[in-house]
Amino acid sequence: MELEWKNIRIRSAKPQDAALICSWWNDGEVMAHAGFPRGIGTLEKDLAADIAAQDESRKCLCVILYDDTPIGEMNYRISEEKTAEIGINICKKVYQNHGLGKQVLSLFIGALLSDFGVRKITVDPNLENVRAQHVYEQLGFRKIAVERDSWRDQLGQLRSAVLYEMNPQDFVSYIEPRA
Repeated sequence: MELEWKNIRIRSAKPQDAALICSWWNDGEVMAHAGFPRGIGTLEKDLAADIAAQDESRKCLCVILYDDTPIGEMNYRISEEKTAEIGINICKKVYQNHGLGKQVLSLFIGALLSDFGVRKITVDPNLENVRAQHVYEQLGFRKIAVERDSWRDQLGQLRSAVLYEMNPQDFVSYIEPRA
């Protein structure tokens, strides 16, 4: 995947990105919003191998760049029913809360719908991640359920997730269409 709009670029991760992505994933401050206050403990060699083996038609980890600076990561997994499960993490705090998430997701979702023929997109942020929920709702996602106390985090605390889904006709883009 290679997408670009203004100064935002989303590209498929490469094995050499594993060190940077691991530095984000293993940082508890970066991953606390996802319920991993101690990071997730990913090993660079394992992630590099996973990236090398990824099949972009079904599953892909991507790097988000702003002005050619890596600022985060996102991913998708497409089922045989053409439902895409997505995730996003703008890892550098200085780039958070400036509307970039909506723009990055608009670019990403637009590509999933047009280039991959996805018929539904799902996402499941933590119930406490109100900022993410607001962004998803602005993009046209509908809340379909709240899974209360559905898993335990690293500290043993029960966590809840909000399940969202979007059909193509519900998508509200915050960027101009790609040429």
